Amino acid sequence: MEMQNDFDRLMFFEHARRSAEVTYEKNPLDTENLTRWGGALLELSAFQSVQESKLMIKDAISKLDEALAIYPKKQDALWCMGNAQTSYAFLTPDKDEAKGYFDSAYDFFEQAVNEVFGVILYMY
Repeated sequence: MEMQNDFDRLMFFEHARRSAEVTYEKNPLDTENLTRWGGALLELSAFQSVQESKLMIKDAISKLDEALAIYPKKQDALWCMGNAQTSYAFLTPDKDEAKGYFDSAYDFFEQAVNEVFGVILYMY
C-alpha cells in the first residue's frame, strides 16, 4: 500500500509541476503558480537521487525567488522557501555550508510567521 501512496504522490506533484509550466507560459507573474511550482519541485525532489534532488531543490528555490521578487510578503512562498532551504541543508555534508541554509530557513520561517500574525493583528 505504501508503494501505491508514493506513486500517487509522485504523479500528483508531477502533474502539478507540468501544469505550472504551462501556466507560467501564459502568465509569468502569477505568484500563486510560481509558489505551487516551487512546492511541487520540492516534493518531487524526495523521489530523486541526492545529486538530482539538490538540483531540483535549487530549481524550486529559483521559482520561489521569482514569486517573492514579485510579492515579497507572500506567506506561503516564504514558508515553502524555508522548507526548501531546510531540505537543501539536510543534503549538504559540509556543516558550515549546511548551517547557512538552516539559518536562511529560519529567517524565511520567521518572515512567514510574522506575515500571518500581521494579518491576524490587523483583523482585530
